[in-house]
Amino acid sequence: MNVVNHAQLTSECELPITDHAGLRSALADANVPTLLMVYTTYSQDRAYLDSFAPYLTGLYTAEMPSTVPEEMAQDLRDRLFALLTDPVPPKERPIDPELLRHMMSVSVGEEVAAGIVPVLYDQMGFERVVPRKDLPGRKAPPADFRVLVIGGGMTGIAAGIKLAEAGYDYTIIEKNASLAGTWYENTYPGVGVDTPSHFYSYSFELNPDWSHYHPKGKEIYDYLTGVANKYGVPPHVQFETMVTSATWDEGKARWIVGLRGKDGKERFEEANAVILAHGVLNRWTMPQIPGLDTFKGPKMHTAGWDNSVDLKGKRVAVIGTGASAAQLAPAIADEVAELTIFQRSKHWVLNNPDINVGVNDAIRFALKNIPHYKEWFRFRVYWFTGDGLYGNVCADDGWEDMENSISAQNKAARDYAIYYIQNKLADRPDLVEKIVPDYPIFGKRIVLDADGGWLDTLVKPNVTLETGAIDHVEENAIVMADGTRYEVDVIALATGFELAPALGPLKVYGRGGADLAKAWGKDDARSYLGVMAPQYPNFFLTLGPNSAPNHAAGVNMVLEAQIHYIIEALDMLVAADAHAIEPSMAAYEEWNRRVEEQMKNMVWSHPKAKSYYLNSKGRNYVSCPFRLADYWSWTRQPDRTALQLT
Repeated sequence: MNVVNHAQLTSECELPITDHAGLRSALADANVPTLLMVYTTYSQDRAYLDSFAPYLTGLYTAEMPSTVPEEMAQDLRDRLFALLTDPVPPKERPIDPELLRHMMSVSVGEEVAAGIVPVLYDQMGFERVVPRKDLPGRKAPPADFRVLVIGGGMTGIAAGIKLAEAGYDYTIIEKNASLAGTWYENTYPGVGVDTPSHFYSYSFELNPDWSHYHPKGKEIYDYLTGVANKYGVPPHVQFETMVTSATWDEGKARWIVGLRGKDGKERFEEANAVILAHGVLNRWTMPQIPGLDTFKGPKMHTAGWDNSVDLKGKRVAVIGTGASAAQLAPAIADEVAELTIFQRSKHWVLNNPDINVGVNDAIRFALKNIPHYKEWFRFRVYWFTGDGLYGNVCADDGWEDMENSISAQNKAARDYAIYYIQNKLADRPDLVEKIVPDYPIFGKRIVLDADGGWLDTLVKPNVTLETGAIDHVEENAIVMADGTRYEVDVIALATGFELAPALGPLKVYGRGGADLAKAWGKDDARSYLGVMAPQYPNFFLTLGPNSAPNHAAGVNMVLEAQIHYIIEALDMLVAADAHAIEPSMAAYEEWNRRVEEQMKNMVWSHPKAKSYYLNSKGRNYVSCPFRLADYWSWTRQPDRTALQLT
């Protein structure tokens, strides 16, 4: 990984700031460590920076009260006010990489290694990037070189933007009538994301206008479609169209792609390369409960929510207690007559006080108008919700209490969760017994909670948590194995998604008719770097096998890294005047060996951790067992020794 050479941080904010009242209000509310970074970016005053170091610790919440003495904080605000309102605006100066690293370390209250600085520099949006097609000496792709992208969600939109910046002709095939993927499809009450909003966004298009520190579904949809419109993506999209097959034509060195529009007719198009960006959370899991089809009332999966159904005064059943259920239940509990939640498996519940906190006008002013504020704020969010959490999922050598935890950090998270659960449910020890899992925390996806959320909902007088087994469903009731009968008017299925088979119904045939679905079987998908597979030239995966960042926030970071790698590989192909690129079998096998070896150390391999990450043989084929920063560095530049060009 290369170091940053004299970083030139740039900002689109205009100086001087003339709204003095707005600026003073923003400075009063803004995050002090972030303000310190803004000031140091201009002043490069290391002594002043270091005077704050004793007061900045590795603790994070978006609106955590500052531990900096008020007189120091006010001096910083005054300095920034003078700087940002000066009629002669301060000039941007290159920052020595060691000072930049030191700034980062002071900001988060712990050492930031030099090797990780390039990752942070890239992902924080500190610098305006020159479009790839404008890079000197780069060979432009042929005008007839066409890339077909399957899926128009967060990944497909980013792929389209970056392909255009690189000068590639592209088409996105999208099954829905709109872009944004899962954020177009999921409209159930309370839908949102548990990744902080100021990180759950593209590094090249930071959004200063989020209304909450954790965004809700409609706002994410608006952000994604807004970015797509800004970069001219929609004209490149074929909406309401399914990709049915992709077959490699050896003679043409092209993919022959089968498409089916809403009229049901199949047609074929050709492409030099295909990017599979259909995501992993798009096929609903429907529970196999006897009699479910006989239920007379409305029944709907959270991903297929019918907003025309009026829940007011109804008896509602929610089947499932994972992330979707934990968002849905609090959103509807106060309007329904009775809410019965059927737990199929236990999930750890972790307190996140920011989950429902709104971003006030003063902070939005800072994010929008104070130069570098939104980038430095994103840095803090990444640091505390990204690789800083890796110790939760990776075992400490010689850790003795492997029954309940796998590391010191994992145990601390477990203790924190138990303390929160026991305090929230102090008057309901029966619920504590029902919900606390027996596997180490982070063994599968956790539920984030805050005041007014999941645990507060479980103790409401009209809410029942049922942990017994469902025997069958009748036309107006759910009947348990012990004979208990719950009469219900509406059934909500918060039962997740099918990850296997990874290709869904798509058929992919590579060299010599190699069948990717057959090679992967029902649930044993493998790849090289989560991006490519031998025998399938110019066919690229996103969020492919073992590339999901399940230890932390960062799916947006991974997809950007993969798109970068894909375009680097395409550029390598073009530069060599070749027709096809694919990984060697040796590289593919070595990558999977490394994944398997590291996976032995991960919490997901704990014998009590049973989750959708695991296939029928117990192999985790979903999660990336490495740090986000490591994966980012491995996808900067394709390894020529690992790839074959023909």
